[in-house]
This record gives sequence, structure tokens and C-alpha cells, in this order.
Amino acid sequence: MAQRFPELSDKLQKFIKQQKLFFVATAAADGRVNLSPKGMDSLRVLDGNTIIWLNVTGSGNETAAHLEESRRMTLMFCAFEGAPLILRTFGEARAIYPKDPQWADYFAQLEPLPGARQIYELSIDLVQTSCGAGVPLYDYVGERDALNNWNAAKSSEETRDYWREKNQFSIDNRPTHIMKRTD
Repeated sequence: MAQRFPELSDKLQKFIKQQKLFFVATAAADGRVNLSPKGMDSLRVLDGNTIIWLNVTGSGNETAAHLEESRRMTLMFCAFEGAPLILRTFGEARAIYPKDPQWADYFAQLEPLPGARQIYELSIDLVQTSCGAGVPLYDYVGERDALNNWNAAKSSEETRDYWREKNQFSIDNRPTHIMKRTD
């Protein structure tokens, strides 16, 4: 049975720290809902109502575009081993870019990954757990190196060129303002 909480308990924070995978969902007022899997040791729980996660350069930039219009974000975690559990954190998020004052403090708390593009800060206003009994069991084998290797092989100017070409607009043609936020 689903349960609701105003914040992450110590037990739920511990559960999150054990996860290798999480999902982020955002949406603008209309258009497509974006749901993305994330990993690579890119997330930290700061307290019962705050999570940060590092976003690296990739094929799209939907989350940034959606947050320009609506700060709503949901993070979901699933137990793929051990006792079943689904955990969702709902709230409002903001994007922090390398030139923003809070970047250095947050970045120091995260694993430095090549191609770092934004840090997202989620201010949680609702936590929901559900049974997760329908989630299959999976064994964690390891991280994939492809995205880190791809980003590490690019110079900073090549990364910015990629942002100009591929990361300025969402699939619904909504602006991300990445170049304005990083210049």
C-alpha cells in the first residue's frame, strides 16, 4: 500500500544511496513528458527535502527545457534487489550551471564526471513509497563507460559546439537557454 511522507526519512535516504539507477521525469504545460534513466554515481541526498544530481552532456536536454517553463520534477527509485520498494520524490527543481554561485559547493559533493552540464537541485514537497512487488529482480553488473569516454574525448570547445548543435532545444522545440546560461 502506498504511503506518503513530507520528507525522506533516514531509512529512505539510505535506500536511495544504495541505488545504482534512478529515473527523472519532467514536463512542460503541454507537449511530451520526459522520463530518463540516470546513473553513474551522479546523485546525492543533502537532507530530507533536498536531492542534487549531476547531468552530463548527452543527446538531449529535455529537463533543462522543461524547467524553463515548469519547475515540477519527480525522481523515482526502484529496488531491483532485496525487499521490493518503489520510492518517488516530488517537488520543484532548478538547474545550476557552472557559472552559478552554488555550482562549486554542489559540484564538490558529486563525482566529477566529464561533460558536466548542469546540477539539478530538487526541493522535495512529497515522498511516496509503494510496494514494488511487480518490479523484477536484476543483478547489478557495473557501469557503462561509453558516455564518460565520449565526453572525456571532447575539448571544452567541442562540448560547447555540441551544445549549440544538439542541446539548445527540446524535442518539442522548447529553448533550454544552455548557451546563455553557460556564457
